[in-house]
Amino acid sequence: MSKKRADLIVVGGGLAGSEAAWQAAEQGLRVELYEMRPLQPTGAHVSQSLAELVCSNSLGSDLPDRASGLLKNELRRMNSMLMQAAQATAVPAGGALAVDREGFAQEVTHRIEAHPNIDLRRAEMPEVPLGLTVIASGPLTSSKLSQSIAALSGAGHLYFYDAISPIVSLESINFDIAFRASRYDRGQEEAGDYINCPLNREEYEAFVAALAAAERIELRHFEQDIDRGVRAGLHEYFEGCLPVEVIAQRGDKALAFGPMRPVGLDDPRTGRRPYAVLQLRQDNLAGTLYNLVGFQTNLTFPEQRRVFRMVPGLEQAIFERYGQMHRNTFINSPELLRASLQFHNRDDLLFAGQITGVEGYVGNIATGLLAGLNAARLYRGEEPLVLPPTTMLGALCHYVTHASPADFQPMKANFGILPPLALSGKSGRRQRAAGYAERALADLDTYLAQSAAVPAG
Repeated sequence: MSKKRADLIVVGGGLAGSEAAWQAAEQGLRVELYEMRPLQPTGAHVSQSLAELVCSNSLGSDLPDRASGLLKNELRRMNSMLMQAAQATAVPAGGALAVDREGFAQEVTHRIEAHPNIDLRRAEMPEVPLGLTVIASGPLTSSKLSQSIAALSGAGHLYFYDAISPIVSLESINFDIAFRASRYDRGQEEAGDYINCPLNREEYEAFVAALAAAERIELRHFEQDIDRGVRAGLHEYFEGCLPVEVIAQRGDKALAFGPMRPVGLDDPRTGRRPYAVLQLRQDNLAGTLYNLVGFQTNLTFPEQRRVFRMVPGLEQAIFERYGQMHRNTFINSPELLRASLQFHNRDDLLFAGQITGVEGYVGNIATGLLAGLNAARLYRGEEPLVLPPTTMLGALCHYVTHASPADFQPMKANFGILPPLALSGKSGRRQRAAGYAERALADLDTYLAQSAAVPAG
């Protein structure tokens, strides 16, 4: 007997693709999941594991009245496998959900490989397949597949450069200066979940001056432009992931009001708030590696050693990974996708993850989940899910498919994309956020129950 062909092809083994494949497989579909690594490496990944976290190891705030926390709670209600894997490999991060980077990727890979309905294929998918398909190839989509998507869409891709932060070893941090604390003592541990390197005004100004003058890696075009519609400027960064040296160019105090803001932190040596602080967050379960929070960079490796070691507490820092730049690619979703994540003129083709213009790890997981569920519903001849715009996932999908095509930029989960909420009497920002979260989860539960999509709770 010949082997039955796959019911669904998922392209890309990142966060979105892994979640999409899992959700469809759990619905009974036979899934072929294509991941080109390690046969074809990318400019940013360092392993062959699925769902590798390239930038930060944090999935953002886990507090229920934060946008990222709300999106996580929606995913938990919809039985997200990657959220389960994240919880199983979590490391201390105050009110955030951060994971052991390698442990998380290995956990997801193990679950995917062990699923009886998933066939993991280590091969490049050079063109958009025929039949039921989810494209979740991410920001580093291969040149061949990019060309195929461009030919199918008739529109150019948008490119910008993204950056990742350096990682240093714990043993190389000078704790005569550095101290453990979470902002406003929000850490779950008495000592605090973050390591903080304080700077006085003179140290900060010297650091900013050195950063501005430091040598950078010359950017190159990662691939030939797909067509005339490509926006391939060498200095087009995503605002949510700016290199630290670019932030520094925006003003002498830009870092002190940005990733080096000292609010909520007191230096135990002085009992006072420092002028600026560089924070480090645990990157693995063993607690031996820490990443520089908000310090994405494109400085040359020798300059990273020289400049970042000017920060008090990092004088002898050992860099286990240097920051670097990589290309990010996304399609013009407002013109190409429906809120169900289906392609505008092909019902059996869905897109998910960063290639849609959704930003942030949890947003990628969430769109992968929705694409996988909708693929299963389409396979059964059912109407695809279009989540209420009052939910965070519904609002994200609505945004990326209804924004202005002319100036479309990636979007992370935030309360600003939700419909306004009427609250009686005076209410502060946190009260409004709690109201948004309560409405979102109630509307999601109602919608899922009516759609018989996945069990709520």
